[in-house]
Amino acid sequence: MRFLYIDRMTRVERGKSISGTKTFPLSEAYLKGHFSKAPLIPGSLLIEAMAQIAGWLVVYSYDFKTSCVISIMEEVRVPAGLRPGAAVQVHGEMTDTNRRGSLCRAWVEQDGETIAEGGRLVFSHFKTKDPAWLIQQFRCHGWLDGEVAPALPAPPGGSP
Repeated sequence: MRFLYIDRMTRVERGKSISGTKTFPLSEAYLKGHFSKAPLIPGSLLIEAMAQIAGWLVVYSYDFKTSCVISIMEEVRVPAGLRPGAAVQVHGEMTDTNRRGSLCRAWVEQDGETIAEGGRLVFSHFKTKDPAWLIQQFRCHGWLDGEVAPALPAPPGGSP
């Protein structure tokens, strides 16, 4: 089972930046029995969303031939009172990269205000065994619509 904390990517610029959206409905399984009188979105989920969006930027920037795993996350700040029903925008930027790793930063905005940030995210790279599978994952999660889709290479054997 995969846990994705980005609903949709809205913009990506290879090697530079990425943006997406996430809504946290009250129906999420992790909220059942968690702060039952006044449910809150756990800050760890915002941290995961920032790591996911920056990680996808790394994968996309290396044409799906490199995958990554987050190895360091520093300068992290998350809100104390984000409530279910919140819709947020998640942004990531790649600030430096080489064949071994990438340095990124990420932040979450709600109504145009930054509510969470990861000032320093370090990703270690490793060679992808199946770039076509990664492309398929990008597409099947609805992360390739609008202006994002034309920038991606077609998967081997034609369209998905």
